Amino acid sequence: MKKKIYSYENQELEVTWDLKRCIHAKECVHGLPEVFDVNRKPWIDPDQESDSEKIVETIERCPTGALQYHFKNKENPEQPPSKNKLVIAEDGPLYAYGNLKVVDSEGNEVMRETRLAFCRCGASSNKPLCDNSHIEAGFESGCSYNPERLELEPQEEQGGELLIKLIDNAPFVVEGNYELVGGDQCTETQKRMSFCRCGASANKPFCDGSHKKIGFQTT
Repeated sequence: MKKKIYSYENQELEVTWDLKRCIHAKECVHGLPEVFDVNRKPWIDPDQESDSEKIVETIERCPTGALQYHFKNKENPEQPPSKNKLVIAEDGPLYAYGNLKVVDSEGNEVMRETRLAFCRCGASSNKPLCDNSHIEAGFESGCSYNPERLELEPQEEQGGELLIKLIDNAPFVVEGNYELVGGDQCTETQKRMSFCRCGASANKPFCDGSHKKIGFQTT
């Protein structure tokens, strides 16, 4: 995964922006246009808002995690939501929210985050994360899914760590408690599932082994 991080500060707060993770969801621009103005250079100016908590609230709505914050004089790390959630974007990425631990095929921790956008089209140059390549690739995939694939005994708990394991040249596997949201569908489950990231599965968002047929490469 690539990084290109810029930093912007006021007296209380440091805001960072990772260009490589940004897919222009515009939650920041719509949420606090005085601070986040793409027609200005630099486009982020924390001094335009005296209430740092408003900046924090806006940053936490960034679905990719491209925007992060750090208070200079106190500990106030972003807390994961009480429920892990995966949201299928039509013709786009799979958004993940929660207590996210991403590991590689060997189990080595790659990232620990609260907000990520995973590539579903297979064309991203920043795999496993989305970089908007689905637009140029003309990727088409709806939000619906077969909820029967997620059926298990009712959840006894919610939240906790959501493990996302990246399999080389293959899907990523999700383990833990989570809610899968696609359009008007919503299923709470704890079923271990493999999610397609090659773009070729006929059973999206789940893997059906198509990555082997098309010779999908994750590097």
